[in-house]
Amino acid sequence: MDIKQICQDAKQASRGLALLPAEQKNRALENLADWLVSHIDPITTANQQDVADGREAGLTDALIDRLTLTPARIEGMAADLRHVISLSDPVGEVFEEETLENGLSLRKQRIPLGVLAVIYESRPNVTVDVAALALKSGNAVILRGGSETIRSNRVLVGGIHQALEAAGISPDVVQFIDDPDRALVNQLLKMHDFVDMLIPRGGVGLHRFCRENSSIPVITGGIGICHLFVDESANLEKSLPLIRNAKIQRPTVCNSLDTVLVHRKLAADFIPRLVDYLKKDGVTFRVDADFLKDSNLANDDSVQAARPDDFDTEWLSLVLGIKVVDGLEAALVHIAAHSTGHSDGILTENAEHAARFTNEVDSAAVYVNASTRFTDGSQFGLGAEVAISTQRLHARGPMALRELTTYKWVAQGDYLVRK
Repeated sequence: MDIKQICQDAKQASRGLALLPAEQKNRALENLADWLVSHIDPITTANQQDVADGREAGLTDALIDRLTLTPARIEGMAADLRHVISLSDPVGEVFEEETLENGLSLRKQRIPLGVLAVIYESRPNVTVDVAALALKSGNAVILRGGSETIRSNRVLVGGIHQALEAAGISPDVVQFIDDPDRALVNQLLKMHDFVDMLIPRGGVGLHRFCRENSSIPVITGGIGICHLFVDESANLEKSLPLIRNAKIQRPTVCNSLDTVLVHRKLAADFIPRLVDYLKKDGVTFRVDADFLKDSNLANDDSVQAARPDDFDTEWLSLVLGIKVVDGLEAALVHIAAHSTGHSDGILTENAEHAARFTNEVDSAAVYVNASTRFTDGSQFGLGAEVAISTQRLHARGPMALRELTTYKWVAQGDYLVRK
């Protein structure tokens, strides 16, 4: 494949896309939603082949789950598209208007970033989510999925192109690198003349490789070592089902719970209750070794003593770390040392503790008495996300329409000259 030509085509197409009315972009998204629902059979057929190959190649259960498209998930993708349609188009939005003393009127006006490149692994739903958000925000996009999902992505990109053409939009606004050769990624990372932002969605290795080799600005995220701190004042009856939701609702994703921090005054009573509550769901535990040696849990087959690196592990499975801490200060220290800055929360009835936790925990999403599973573009009312950023520039948390724009200053005078 000619990567430079792909990037040039995307850049050229982005100029026209930035000027399209919202109605035309929404028509393409409606076409795509309809296409998904009417093509469930060919999508799942291709996906089942990818899943079979993935199992044969030894992919983990977490990756297989991310790879799998079911009819319900496809219908969910279509529903998310229709929600994106209902959202305001950010392109052209005017904000921070003022007129200076010299008569110069200033305003900021939202514009698309230009061309996005997204490199992702295992999740074919990302193909649709990213294409939809890029289109609505006026950006062209270059998609490079993993080899494990090549068949699924080919079918989905074909549907995206059909939807665009039916709405009178050039299919060049969504480019697809239809070749798993990793050498092509190396070429893509150097296309800074044509690509404005690079977003890797995958494991630590992919993020590191992109940061170290890209000449394009990189947004990283989507790796979550997520915590919940059970404060001394927490309502324990309500805490149990909340923790269960955060851990087991979908354990293979980045916002699932990895570590529960328990106030020392609660530990002897609450930790055994938590273990009993979750182990019937198949959860196994890595428990603070100092606590475990004085506990009857040492004889429980679902429990192991935590090793030093366990609290730095994103489990992506039904494994839960449990750590005893002396109080809020110790919980804050632990989170600062071990969190990836994705999603962390406190369970408490103490308003002062809640306020201190939200002020001091430097994560993209910080929760008080809520599950970490809410860190998601759809759950936050954004329709979907292209990524969940855990860095500070230029966006944090779920990145959706506004996060895919920048702005320009517009200055207007009456033949005004500077003195």
